[in-house]
Amino acid sequence: REALQYLKEFQPQNEEANHIRVLLYGPVGVGKSSLINSVNTVLQGRMTNKALASSTTSDQSFTKIYQTYKIKKEGRGNFYPFVFNDIMGLEDGDGRGVRTDDIILALKGRVKDGYKFNPSSPLSDGDPGYNSSPSISDRVHVLVCIYSANAPQMKPSVLQKMREIREAASELGIPQLAILSHVDAACGDTEKNLRNVYKSKHLKKKMGDFSSSLGIPMNCILPVKNYSHETQLNSDVTTLILSALRLMVDFGDDYTDTL
Repeated sequence: REALQYLKEFQPQNEEANHIRVLLYGPVGVGKSSLINSVNTVLQGRMTNKALASSTTSDQSFTKIYQTYKIKKEGRGNFYPFVFNDIMGLEDGDGRGVRTDDIILALKGRVKDGYKFNPSSPLSDGDPGYNSSPSISDRVHVLVCIYSANAPQMKPSVLQKMREIREAASELGIPQLAILSHVDAACGDTEKNLRNVYKSKHLKKKMGDFSSSLGIPMNCILPVKNYSHETQLNSDVTTLILSALRLMVDFGDDYTDTL
């Protein structure tokens, strides 16, 4: 409840920033769109289906367009001052999935809303989808890597793409977090009771592996279960989503304050 109230009252410290922009990235089918839907559900206090997640876990990406998702706030025409972008999954192999150089352009605010990613050719200056003069609000303020606790080991080429994106974000000073999704599907004890999430040895090992392979500290990896088959809100699911969201917003806000 406290986190929810905090988010309802939140405003960026930097007055030039209209919002905090959160960029979600990770392999295909790990729950990027589902996380946006889940955040929307929690903040609306009812089940929603905003980002239209694909329920199939195919190897090909569902999200082809660089799109900003805003979350409605009470009152007509009001939105929360944080927005999400999710991008095509990082498919295995070159020429598939979103290009690393396009993600780096997105970090800098150079990719226009509505741009359709093209795996075979990168966005460049002069293209209609290229933003040559990005504002503070166009830039990404926090980078969030999502990985499924239930997924097999990450393929080396996908891991390499993720490392390149992380390095680029580090050079720009952009803070980074990771979300471990599908924690209930990966661990029976957690499926029975979501409150076991921090006690689970299996999940702790998953987080440790994830931390060492990507170089993200353990205290910046957050376990989450997205709303998927539920028909009503569940306080344990909501608590994990809210604590992850609050950290994203706070990290992003600290960064905008330096711009």
